[in-house]
Amino acid sequence: MRETAADLLEPRAVPAPEPEGEAEEKLRPPCTFVIFGASGDLTRRLLAPAIAHLSRDGAISPDCAIVGLARTAYSDRDFRSYLEGGAQEFTPPTKGRPGDLPAVVRYIAGDFSDPELYRQLKAILDAIEGRRRGNRNRIFYLATSPEADPEIVTHLGDSGLARPEQGWARVVVEKPFGRDLESGRKLNAELATVFKEQQIYRIDHYLGKETVQNIFVLRFANGIFEPLWNNRYVDHVQIAVAESVGVEHRAGYYEHAGIIRDMFQNHLLQLLCLTAMEPPVAFEADAVRAEKVKVLQSIHPFREEEIDDWAVRGQYGPGVVGGKAVPGYRSEEKVASDSTTPTYAAVRFSIDNWRWAGVPFYVRSGKRLTERISAFAF
Repeated sequence: MRETAADLLEPRAVPAPEPEGEAEEKLRPPCTFVIFGASGDLTRRLLAPAIAHLSRDGAISPDCAIVGLARTAYSDRDFRSYLEGGAQEFTPPTKGRPGDLPAVVRYIAGDFSDPELYRQLKAILDAIEGRRRGNRNRIFYLATSPEADPEIVTHLGDSGLARPEQGWARVVVEKPFGRDLESGRKLNAELATVFKEQQIYRIDHYLGKETVQNIFVLRFANGIFEPLWNNRYVDHVQIAVAESVGVEHRAGYYEHAGIIRDMFQNHLLQLLCLTAMEPPVAFEADAVRAEKVKVLQSIHPFREEEIDDWAVRGQYGPGVVGGKAVPGYRSEEKVASDSTTPTYAAVRFSIDNWRWAGVPFYVRSGKRLTERISAFAF
């Protein structure tokens, strides 16, 4: 119905503004970061700096809290020092000084298969959330090996922790997502028994790097490059991620993963997809994912008898880095003396679609190489 001039002159009820506290909670809802595998490398190198910078930039509520769970014996104070050290050490100079971690940082040492661990977690969450007027928002971050994920999810469901009465719950699953196709599908099925799909976040932390995020800008916001981004003008594509360090204290994990599961089936294939995908209909998660899937479906499959024509694998030996002698992979702690786990791989991919037919994609990654780089070239 159209309004008349008289209607426009009538006084109208103006909605009362939300109380300041309620508006703030909607904008930055307080939550508890529950980190499984909290004493690991990923938590110190990536999660601690990320949370500290979100805090500095005012992007998270000051009422947020962190609860860490792992087998390592830490006190609450030790765990806070561990996180603060990681935030300071692994913040790039260009990012500026990290902010302060949340005021509440707790830690529980135990085995992920022990129901008592989840009873302790429930007691701590009840205490933390009770001080937030009952707000029970929770993010469960699984910074763990894929073997531990199903067990953790099952216990979260059995204990009721995944279904808070007030607030929401989300689960973040880090790569690698399972060990192979079968275990990946099984993990999806187990997650679905406890969490709805909208609650599940499958994370590849490599996509948070500025270089990776800038691929979208370079491709789709640049009128010069996009018309040239095809097989008429590109001879080949190279994607390389090299590290100068060895496996360090991650050998226990690396022996089971190797360079293929650690880098190729997640980080590097993501880079390949971002480089080769068609423009999405919208820059939203589902639309971008749909275009990535099309790229994966277009990759020419390797036949087993031809694998040596498409891929090269290797393992670093003893040498000298920065004037210091360094051990070979088989001499690293927790590595078998006859290990055949690859620490370097180079793979040639072929994408069978109209844009990239005939253009080889050379993808390489390895440890203990000459220098640390993350780059792609044409």
